[in-house]
Amino acid sequence: MNKIGIITGSTRQNRVSPQVAEWVKQIGDQRGDAEYEIVDIKDFNLPLYNEPISAAYSTDYQTPEAKPWSEKIASLDGFVFITPEYNHGITSALKNAIDYLYTEYNNKAAGIVSYGSSGGVRAAEALRIVLAELQVATVRTHPALSLFTDFENMSVFKPQELHVETVNTMLGQVNAWSGALKTLRG
Repeated sequence: MNKIGIITGSTRQNRVSPQVAEWVKQIGDQRGDAEYEIVDIKDFNLPLYNEPISAAYSTDYQTPEAKPWSEKIASLDGFVFITPEYNHGITSALKNAIDYLYTEYNNKAAGIVSYGSSGGVRAAEALRIVLAELQVATVRTHPALSLFTDFENMSVFKPQELHVETVNTMLGQVNAWSGALKTLRG
């Protein structure tokens, strides 16, 4: 059974990414086709990326916080990134967490759930480019949530029912691709 990490994309106080991640996990758990787990980047307390260049394509990390992050990402077969849109892109915290690793992401699949005033679609597109460099295959289906219609006062997550079908489609694609890509990882 594939292990799919649902990765929160924000570390700021009063963030809503954990609410969205929990919703995606509940939908995934009802499917019973994979093991879904929330991976909160805030829990790893990663400092600003400052690893030596030699660590870029290895797992020889100098930062103590990098090792548990590396182990967690390596243990997963695929991902669902929950990303808010900040200034037409992904958060600095998410980019920082991604930049710490390389080989742990290779030949895995990912889905993206974004949110923002315009559904977070620009952040999702920016994230796709970053993940492509890490050899992560992103699935096409992309739930895009609006701060105006899927959140109450932009802080309490209340998704429209129509998104459940899109999340299910995305999870099915992530799970299928994750299984197929296992053959490349050996």
